[in-house]
Amino acid sequence: MKPIKLKPKSLFLRPMKHLPFIAFLFSVAVLFAQDPEKSKKYVLDVSQFNGNILLHNTDISHLITEHPAGFIVGVSRKRYGEEAWEADYGYPDTGFTFTYQDMKNPVLGQNFGIHAHYNFYFFKRNVQLRIGQGIAYNTNPYDKNTNFRNNAYGSHLLSSTMVMLNYQKDNIIAGLGFKAGFSLLHYSNANFKAPNTSTNTAAINFGLTYDLNKDLSYEYLPKQTKEKIKEPIRYNLVLRGGLNESDVVNSGQYGFVIFSAYADKRLGRKSAFQLGTDVFFSNFLKELIRFQSISFPEMNVAPDTDFKRVGVFAGHELFINKLSVVTQLGYYIYYPFDFEGRVYNRIGLKRYFGDNVFGSVTLKSHAAAAEAVEFGIGVRL
Repeated sequence: MKPIKLKPKSLFLRPMKHLPFIAFLFSVAVLFAQDPEKSKKYVLDVSQFNGNILLHNTDISHLITEHPAGFIVGVSRKRYGEEAWEADYGYPDTGFTFTYQDMKNPVLGQNFGIHAHYNFYFFKRNVQLRIGQGIAYNTNPYDKNTNFRNNAYGSHLLSSTMVMLNYQKDNIIAGLGFKAGFSLLHYSNANFKAPNTSTNTAAINFGLTYDLNKDLSYEYLPKQTKEKIKEPIRYNLVLRGGLNESDVVNSGQYGFVIFSAYADKRLGRKSAFQLGTDVFFSNFLKELIRFQSISFPEMNVAPDTDFKRVGVFAGHELFINKLSVVTQLGYYIYYPFDFEGRVYNRIGLKRYFGDNVFGSVTLKSHAAAAEAVEFGIGVRL
């Protein structure tokens, strides 16, 4: 749906405007809650990039005018297998990445981002895959009076995802090395505030690395042999919530609550299969139903249409130490109001506190159309 200007109806819960920042702090906590006594070796990398904004939605075609450019700065801690999960995943690095991107269009402005990242290695550790999640600050978001053409970013703070696939050689001479490859930078506020068409930048990057501890050398510890995990079917209860807005600009931000119940079965040390149900109480749909029933009678939306939805889903959980990555695909079995279709998906992070309690930050969407960032707390019985 294209943005339609409305008078704001409600803007309660203003502290939630920092939602992407809270999500970033969560990701930092789960990545860097490590034993300070372990071996430490750090590598700094600096890269310059040039690329293109991908036309994933024709609504942003007027914003793609030139080739965006910027730079990427990262600090990574090498891992050598002191903890079992490190060897299981090929001794990945953990670290931070700072990004700067000039969108080369004054309407879009500039983006400054900070990410927590993992580096995974392939082909005898010559190829590095960096996956990072964090927040970005945009200098010129949508404003109905001064910047109404920016339908990509509805707020200063954005959720940012980055992926880098590079050939990298460290410490070739005097601690210096180099890297070169491809990068993908995604910016979105996950429908926290409309408009939210988002942007994706594909780029080529080239840069240098510097081993900050070039005189230190550690051996990779061999993979530990552990007994295969055998668990019965476990049952999970999750309460999720947050704040979001429909695609109708200035229709107002509203809170939502989701109750989830599912069973999971461990398939080994790394994976579990999930099957369950969600019950959605999404208050932004109340306003959208009211708006469409009044403004678009041809859509035949009754003003008393139920805003609640019920879905069933199947999912997968990938365990990395106390952190896990969750992916789920769902289908609404109770769907009184048509919004973005019956199929939905969810992806995000869980952090376990002990064996039974966990917190989560997940993105719920319909294909590539984000609906909300969900903050959750749950128990695994």
